[in-house]
Amino acid sequence: MVNQKTQGSAKRILVTGGAGFLGSHLCDALLARGDEVLCIDNFVTGSRKNIYHILDNPNFELLRHDVTFPLYVEVDEIYNLACPASPVHYQADPVQTIKTSVVGAINMLGLAKRLHIPILQASTSEVYGDPQIHPQEEGYWGHVNPIGLRSCYDEGKRTAETLFMDYHRQHHLDVKIIRIFNTYGPRMSTHDGRVVSNFIVQALQGKPITIFGDGTQTRSFCFYSDLIAGFLSMMASPQSFTGPCNIGNPIEFTMIELAQQVLDLTGSQSKLIHMPLPQDDPRQRRPDIALAQNRLKWDPVISLREGLKETIAYFRALLG
Repeated sequence: MVNQKTQGSAKRILVTGGAGFLGSHLCDALLARGDEVLCIDNFVTGSRKNIYHILDNPNFELLRHDVTFPLYVEVDEIYNLACPASPVHYQADPVQTIKTSVVGAINMLGLAKRLHIPILQASTSEVYGDPQIHPQEEGYWGHVNPIGLRSCYDEGKRTAETLFMDYHRQHHLDVKIIRIFNTYGPRMSTHDGRVVSNFIVQALQGKPITIFGDGTQTRSFCFYSDLIAGFLSMMASPQSFTGPCNIGNPIEFTMIELAQQVLDLTGSQSKLIHMPLPQDDPRQRRPDIALAQNRLKWDPVISLREGLKETIAYFRALLG
């Protein structure tokens, strides 16, 4: 069933976690195309600074709310981004993290079911765990430790995917699932523990750059604007296409290669130091994006060097 309000007019769209790094950029993109946005956030990891520039926009509404509690609003689409996404934040309160993923998904799916509207889940490459196949494609079930330090996030997101697909099969709900691979850019927190922000902040402050393990582990880095384009393309795809669908940049870098690029672009003299590898930290991570290319006609366009320049400029201004 299609909500009649969405036909031939601007949509009213709910973005959970809308004051976060990615959520705020999604709000910007939706407003820019003429939609109304209802942003909800409990501000545990989100920041008002990320949305200051749109608070006066007549098409933007902010509601402080925790998705682990039911929400009764009238909207045309839901993007469910609410959840701490960096190890530092999601391990700080692991019980709340898994509640946000699971109970939050139940509440948002219930809202979508009541309104008969599409809902998109921002899942993660962490559902693949420490993968035993490379690159990772959507048919791979993953290699995840269910009782480790990262499980609150990994298993929370895996359970959310289960819920989305069960609501789709049982209630014929229009669901979309994307699996986000390492994304970076302006509005990342200076203290969120993610590798790109860590390296940039350490380099700008002249502190040693901390590399966990020997630095040969790999990640694939997607600039935020490419990811947001993937969000919009996924939501606009036919109802028959639920995903999961990988959204990420398939070009792979070692941690040492990333550190060297950051040093080069910042002009920092910071030294590299090595620390023990955290528990269950994946050795390699690269998305197979054939599905996104074929079904969404989506490809990332921003190179790591280009994206790092913009991100470094943001942090340089932020740190003064």
